[in-house]
Amino acid sequence: MTDLISRVLARKTARASTGKEASRPPRESTWRLCKELSPLLRLLILTQLAFNIGFYAVLPFLAEHLGTAIGMAGWLVGFVLGLRTFSQQGLFVVGGWLVDRFGVRPVVLAGCVLRIAGFAWLGYAQTGGAVIGAVLVIGFAAALFSPAVESEVARQAVVWEEDGHGPRTRVLALFSVAGQAGAFVGPLLGALLLAVDFRTACLAGAAVFVLVLAGHLWLMPQHIPGRVRVRERGGARVLLRNRRFLALCCAYGTYLLAYNQLYLALPDEVQRATGSQAPLSWLFALSSVLVVFTQLPVTRWVGDRLDLRHSMTAGLLLIASGFAVVAVARPAGWTGVAGLLPAAGFVILLTVGQMLVVPAARAWVPDLAEEGRLGLYMGALSSVSGLIVLAGSAATGSLLDLDLPAAVPWLALAAVPALAVALLPRRAEGAGAAA
Repeated sequence: MTDLISRVLARKTARASTGKEASRPPRESTWRLCKELSPLLRLLILTQLAFNIGFYAVLPFLAEHLGTAIGMAGWLVGFVLGLRTFSQQGLFVVGGWLVDRFGVRPVVLAGCVLRIAGFAWLGYAQTGGAVIGAVLVIGFAAALFSPAVESEVARQAVVWEEDGHGPRTRVLALFSVAGQAGAFVGPLLGALLLAVDFRTACLAGAAVFVLVLAGHLWLMPQHIPGRVRVRERGGARVLLRNRRFLALCCAYGTYLLAYNQLYLALPDEVQRATGSQAPLSWLFALSSVLVVFTQLPVTRWVGDRLDLRHSMTAGLLLIASGFAVVAVARPAGWTGVAGLLPAAGFVILLTVGQMLVVPAARAWVPDLAEEGRLGLYMGALSSVSGLIVLAGSAATGSLLDLDLPAAVPWLALAAVPALAVALLPRRAEGAGAAA
């Protein structure tokens, strides 16, 4: 802590001595920041917004559709949902490799075509085999376009920073805001469309990706300046020997495992406190609203004070604190509105931690990646983290099922992100090291 305070004071002193404090540009609004971005960055950020609107208009309602309309058994519904996650997160590294090999434009376009086909297929699927096929196509589509978009946003954010506009984390924070806004609007749109039927929701989701496809056909350049396609092999071997990058992946994976508790541990706590899971929707809305309205100010404030490593450290410790809040309150056995307060505290601390961890992790990858292989590394960040979540979720489910004292599972979950701080690379190198 003393070292952290010394760093902050030294940075402020350096600014004062060079006169940079007085020349700092005024704090801009989200709209003003958007206007400062290049047309390509604006296209990619709007793409993230549209992707999530189309995705979340359908997927939150998939489990109930499979169980009620198609009549799948509960274990098969869970298998289908897990298969979708694996076909997406697990194959991100493949999508990233394809981006480095063929460029952003063809991979994004292929992902859009597959997502359109997958949603249309899902809307008409009436058998288990058809549903599984459609879900695999939908997942692989995301494994194509998500690494393409994320890697290019990260690369363009570095360019934006090197041109003197400010820390790259601000661009990546805006990217997170766009994604969260889509995740908030998508289910609302889907709920309205479900008043007709599930097929209509699927076709509307496909229509969103038709618009995204048209936009990229028209606006995405054939060749992006500064991006070089890699022809030779061997990138995966170098990646697996990059211990600093793999350490970042493991630390980021603990964040994703913690975030996954919104769907595993939190529903269990809400059910215990209220006898219903209805308040979950309000807690999810609270998380989305926090990100949409406070992500940019938080990133700006943190960027003036912390480097990437300390930003991730603070975020992971905040997430750990969220679990600790519930652990401390569980022995009291509060119910009703009072019983929801620890859960709300958990959601708030988890979300604020997320706002620190996600932009910093994505901003750090370009400094650790091999030249010309940013797509591979961004894809690997998601794939390695996804494997950690897959293994950790099974362990968490078992932990919650055991007859342990009420606070123990939450204390164990608090320990995971807290211990992950030790995994972070010791210093943030490169242009993005200091915000």
